[in-house]
Amino acid sequence: MLTGSKTTFKVRQMLPDIKERMLSQSGVNARSRDVFGLRCLPGECVLQRAVMVRKKLTAREGRGWVSGTLFCTHFRVAFLPQDSPKADDNADPVLLGDHDVALASIEKVVVVGPNRTKLVTPNSSLKFTPEELVLYCRDLRVICFLFDRLTPDAQVLEITYTIAKTYQPPKPGSVLSFQNAALGSVEMKQFLSNRRRNTHMNWFECAADWEQELERCGATGWRVSSVNDRFEMSTSLPRSIVVPQKVLDTELKKSFAHFNEGRIPRWCWRHPRGSDLLRMASFQNNIYHEKDDIRNLEMILFGCQSSLCVVVELDEELPSPADVQLAHSRLRALCLGDISTSVSVPDDKWLSTLESTRWLDYTRACLRKASEVACLLRGGHLTVALQEADDRDMSCVVSSLVQVMCDPHCRTQHGFQGLVQKEWVTAGHRFYTRINYHRDNDKEEAPVFLLFLDCVWQLLSQYPSRFQLTDDFLLALHDSIHLPLFSSFLANCQRERCKRSQNLGQSYTPVNGWRDMLHQDSSSDPSDPPLPSVWDWSLQYSKHRRDHFTQPVPPTPPLQPLLNGNLNTNPDTHRLTDTIPGSVFLLSRGSFSCPSNLLPWRSGSSGVYKKSHRRAPSSENVPGLERLLKAWALAELPHGLSATSGPQGPLDPYEPLLPLLMGPCMGLWRECYLRGALHAQAFSHPISANHPHPVERLAREVQQLKDKLAQVSSGANPNPPSKTSEPRRADTNLNQNTNNGTFLFPASKPQGAAMPRAPPPATSTNHLTSRGPPPAIAPPSRPGHKDNGGSNKHTFLFGHSSVAEARSDQRYYPAPSNAKLPKSNGSSIAS
Repeated sequence: MLTGSKTTFKVRQMLPDIKERMLSQSGVNARSRDVFGLRCLPGECVLQRAVMVRKKLTAREGRGWVSGTLFCTHFRVAFLPQDSPKADDNADPVLLGDHDVALASIEKVVVVGPNRTKLVTPNSSLKFTPEELVLYCRDLRVICFLFDRLTPDAQVLEITYTIAKTYQPPKPGSVLSFQNAALGSVEMKQFLSNRRRNTHMNWFECAADWEQELERCGATGWRVSSVNDRFEMSTSLPRSIVVPQKVLDTELKKSFAHFNEGRIPRWCWRHPRGSDLLRMASFQNNIYHEKDDIRNLEMILFGCQSSLCVVVELDEELPSPADVQLAHSRLRALCLGDISTSVSVPDDKWLSTLESTRWLDYTRACLRKASEVACLLRGGHLTVALQEADDRDMSCVVSSLVQVMCDPHCRTQHGFQGLVQKEWVTAGHRFYTRINYHRDNDKEEAPVFLLFLDCVWQLLSQYPSRFQLTDDFLLALHDSIHLPLFSSFLANCQRERCKRSQNLGQSYTPVNGWRDMLHQDSSSDPSDPPLPSVWDWSLQYSKHRRDHFTQPVPPTPPLQPLLNGNLNTNPDTHRLTDTIPGSVFLLSRGSFSCPSNLLPWRSGSSGVYKKSHRRAPSSENVPGLERLLKAWALAELPHGLSATSGPQGPLDPYEPLLPLLMGPCMGLWRECYLRGALHAQAFSHPISANHPHPVERLAREVQQLKDKLAQVSSGANPNPPSKTSEPRRADTNLNQNTNNGTFLFPASKPQGAAMPRAPPPATSTNHLTSRGPPPAIAPPSRPGHKDNGGSNKHTFLFGHSSVAEARSDQRYYPAPSNAKLPKSNGSSIAS
């Protein structure tokens, strides 16, 4: 056995030879895809392996342990179970197996020895032989491997140091090396070049794709403009944008200079009732507005609606990217803890610490703002423009959530993928900067897209039968964003993706200015592998995993017949046509106003043309907007009764899915955030890693008590209430008497729902031969848990009940009850 300084010296001698071993094996593996039983990608080489290793399974995998062989290649850490079937050499390659993790996804490596833990870095030296190897991943997974007593010590040390040496990115160019390791071989390049795109989704990369979307939404009066085809007007906008038909391209070019980064108001989506959703950046105030510019700007801003436009300010109410990053970092630290220092949050303070991260507060704020916009669009015959300083972060979140709430097509897998392409990928969200693959720009890092996925999961948990996509799909997309292999996330805008895929250079001439030039021999560069799209799921997951991405949903009925391009709406909504043509209002903090400086060219500041061909709005028009939200509140009376038409007919699939946003109704995405917490925090407790975490034991105790109370109450009352009436009353009281609280379980549980069983004891027969102590017997559950008393800040820890879908009388009405209106009209927006 090798111990002490001799072990350290020998391992350090082996590390410089890793590169030579990679080169020597690359030729063999390029021809043979089966190395030591592991199915390798073309060009992938095995750096080190360890036999007789056990991997801890997650709750989704059935818990327990599985024995096999651990591999480390120059692309991934792979685990091959003993009973895995033989790989089919004729099958298409898959980047990662069910038990694999990419090296680029690993954040830190921790080893566990006798009564000690140690964080392993490329320069670390171990004075003990590890018994367990724990990999902390950037996607919140924690993967644990247990070395058997019969595993050679040399293999244990070699594979530990090899993983620590290869996962650590020494410089920004390591991402390119990682891409070459996975996709850089000649066989892999040829394979990717022959891949066909998914024709069932819209990619929004050319004018024809946008024309298809206009036809699907029935958006008349709009056209696709290629004025930004060479990215001269705005480097962050896509090649094709949708603008009003009555605005010519020559007039449109003059409007880009009036907005930050040239991101002018552009069409995103049309509600079936005729309202249009736009996105734009903030105005450039220090610029002179000519008379013709003003006419063009207002034609673009109002679109096809001549009477009313509502500008929704996002910067004041929604978190900044820095706030999102801080909240996500705190949530990550809470869920994973720090095993290297054996520090974890006490159980009695875990829920209050979760609330202090503010992650759920930011999720609630985004859903609230999207609900307000959805209610406005539902009224019909107006334009709603989302305004953000740079129009590249929170506007992506809100515009996407609005369409998920209102459009059933966006709740299907292909529709949701097209939505992400339209509102995130081609719209210019800074994926490359926000994800920070190189880990060299921490100031700009912010997981805004992950916040959006959490918001979608909140809607899915409350309306599970209205979504075709499942939480497995959202989880797969969450994990894929941490893998730097997909063109969808490796650029900040469409221009950067075009430059990378076509290797564009720029040249300048006095006549044409800057022009992109294509290098003809760019495809032969071996250091520039082709990058697939993230939507190529068969390249990432097995068919068994992909089958769980969707669930059956009833077909969506076709749209009603159009009348002048709009659906027939409630007569009350037509009162909006009484407003003065050209009225522009600002929706901020739940109330409407009409500030004089909302549109710079209408203000009286110096250097600005004061005259406008539209009349300035007044506060007398605000009640028309207020009626939109009041009409929506009246339409959602309990027991399905409408204030105007009596009992409602069949559920309209185009009505917005307004979420319940009060404290007890917001859940924590347990399958994502807590899937590694039970592994990680088990090392910080004096119990075996096989034992469930105390939070999980407490959750089961609470559910058992609820079941006993339900049995007693049902036995005492011979005529129990209906399935929906009693839970609604209980939930109403709960929601009215709590504010931003944290509960282990949702307010109600659907009858017939299966109780999660306690994890079975370890069934492995070779636990006596492991390096660590034998698994401890699970101690009995604690009889109770001390309540925190007067705290009224609560949040669900383990998700939300699907019964919320039937509680229409408890919906969130977007504007708060204390929202004040300007002037003398003191009525508040309905809540």
